[in-house]
Amino acid sequence: MTTKCLKSNWKAVGLAALATCLHGNLFAQGSASSTQTGVSEQEILFLVVSGMLIFVSIAVLVVALYILQVMRIIMQKDTVTAPVEVIATESFWLTFKKKFITGDVLPVEQEGAVAMDHIYDGIQELDNHMPPWLKYTFYGTIAFAIIYCINFFSLGLVQTSEQEYVAEMAQAEKEVGEFRKLAAASIDENSAKQVTDEAALTSAKAIYSQNCSACHGAAGEGGVGPNLTDEYWIHGGSVKDVFKTIKYGIPQKGMIAWQQKLKPDEIQNVSSYILSLQGTKPANGKEPQGDRVVSAETTPESKTMSSL
Repeated sequence: MTTKCLKSNWKAVGLAALATCLHGNLFAQGSASSTQTGVSEQEILFLVVSGMLIFVSIAVLVVALYILQVMRIIMQKDTVTAPVEVIATESFWLTFKKKFITGDVLPVEQEGAVAMDHIYDGIQELDNHMPPWLKYTFYGTIAFAIIYCINFFSLGLVQTSEQEYVAEMAQAEKEVGEFRKLAAASIDENSAKQVTDEAALTSAKAIYSQNCSACHGAAGEGGVGPNLTDEYWIHGGSVKDVFKTIKYGIPQKGMIAWQQKLKPDEIQNVSSYILSLQGTKPANGKEPQGDRVVSAETTPESKTMSSL
């Protein structure tokens, strides 16, 4: 009899161990996808260990209850005629139901023992105990809260919502910067657009003063090169024409190509700044050269940048 009980106990232990391994395997399978979404190995290990500890604790508790129940039945002197294994099995499930599901529920005829004075509309309140499943669920929330607090306020294996937000914003800024670099590098004479951003035009003014003012004047009034403030252009007056002139230069007239010294977005900004000088009429402006071109891209707002 004892040998059979022990064999049954080992089966229960084996099932619990198998379930624990399967539980850990599920966490391990989920770790691959979690790693792809940015979850660290420490977080995965924490989840696996916590889950296995909880599962093993429940399994050990169930097995222990089963063993105690079987030992109690074996030690009873007034054993009934039914086989011990049948009694043990039935008693186990009855005990399990009582311990974990229904609890000590009194029969209807004995409800007076737990009746309270509170009666409303003919319904009397009973002072029954909390169902075990609900009680253990409450205990589980306490255990979860403890693990949660230890993790977030001590170990820090999982990021808080604020930390996740900061990390995501930093990643977004990095991606935006990379996109802008790719976009800036892809600008050419066919895709150039007139820029009206004040910061970009201010930066372009500094580039113009350093590289262009020697030939075209500090205010674009012209010198060795033509006047950039009137409506007359030798090689076209649109932002794409100006971009092309700056990028490839006019070697036969002494205008060097700037594509090796300036980035595409810088050439676009300088082209936009030059167009913003139209109509400013600086002192000592050089006489018009080329054909008159009224650029549709030159707006009154862009002309205000001439005061930079």
